[in-house]
Amino acid sequence: MYKTPVSNRLHIGIFGKRNTGKSSLINAITGQDAAIVSETPGTTTDPVYKSMEILPIGPCILIDTAGIDDAGLLGEERVKRTQKVLRKTDVGIVVVEPSTDIDKFENDLIDNFVSKKLPYVFVLNKCELEGGVSRRYLIEKNIPFIEVSAKLNIGIEALKQKIMDLAPSHWSPVPLVADIIDEKDIVVLVCPIDSAMPQGRLILPQVQVMRDILDRNAIAVVTKETELKKSIDTLKKPAKLVITDSQVFETVRDILPEDYPLTSFSTVFARHKGDLDAFVQGVSAVEKLEDGDEILIAEACTHHVQPEDIGRTKIPTWLLNYTKKDLHYEIAAGGDFPEDLKRFKLIISCGGCMVNRREIMHRIERAKVYGVAITNYGILMAYLSGILNRVIAPFK
Repeated sequence: MYKTPVSNRLHIGIFGKRNTGKSSLINAITGQDAAIVSETPGTTTDPVYKSMEILPIGPCILIDTAGIDDAGLLGEERVKRTQKVLRKTDVGIVVVEPSTDIDKFENDLIDNFVSKKLPYVFVLNKCELEGGVSRRYLIEKNIPFIEVSAKLNIGIEALKQKIMDLAPSHWSPVPLVADIIDEKDIVVLVCPIDSAMPQGRLILPQVQVMRDILDRNAIAVVTKETELKKSIDTLKKPAKLVITDSQVFETVRDILPEDYPLTSFSTVFARHKGDLDAFVQGVSAVEKLEDGDEILIAEACTHHVQPEDIGRTKIPTWLLNYTKKDLHYEIAAGGDFPEDLKRFKLIISCGGCMVNRREIMHRIERAKVYGVAITNYGILMAYLSGILNRVIAPFK
């Protein structure tokens, strides 16, 4: 469970006013003191992420957020960070207590859940207390809720079952490659070793694809692009598929016979984490770019920027060579993603290996709202290399 990447876990957001028992609820669900509990309102500041497992769903992330009614300038910033959590939440839980009025704060959350098509349930904490305005309001408005007592451990199992029932079908991403290969198939992985590679190991997308191949009882052959031809020649039968790092597309293309199925790690993740069709449709916007157009490079994680960084250096260079246009770039890293996208002509997203599918789909949906084309690194590089149709063919 602890080795499951955060991006592949069900994300459960815990929301509510200050001091309604959000942290106590997390401790009751996890069966441990995972969150700080205090009688002082506003103890939780930044969102706190706790890994756990809820059977039979499996590995999950519980997100403890600041109170949605936090006050003052610092409180406003905390609330903004809480709202950002909605972008990556798969199931929402709103915690209230019997004596708490349900007002604009909770109703705004409901509106957010509905607009984002996000499943949710209210939790009436401290159910050992009789009566209360919250209980009556929830019943009158027909709002789904479960009564629990984090203190007395009442209703916790029922809440876990409710989370399982609410878990959307999309939270568990589509397979990486297991659905397009068969047992005993040979899959060649081309993993270049350059200055951007971490010392002594492969990067997460390569490892995850390799594991997916092994789980399918297929055979993974790992090589550098410089050894690709020799690796192919030594195989007793042709490989079912070659998956390469997008940065060496042209090298690999020139080595492989035309009839060899080829794709990239980034293309695999475009389907796994986002919407492959949307990314393929969006890349054609490259042909309409003009001098002065703004492009958003959307990175899903924060990382040490290398001199030849793919998003900040290589992609702008490739686009300059292809379009011959003076394009302007803005970088959004980690959890930062602009709410107002109308100034951009194109959004180029990374593969999203470090975030969950909800976050990538949020970016795609926001782009659609503003009518802005969106694509990802691998799809763009395949397009610029003239092999996009070949790269997406394995998934058709």
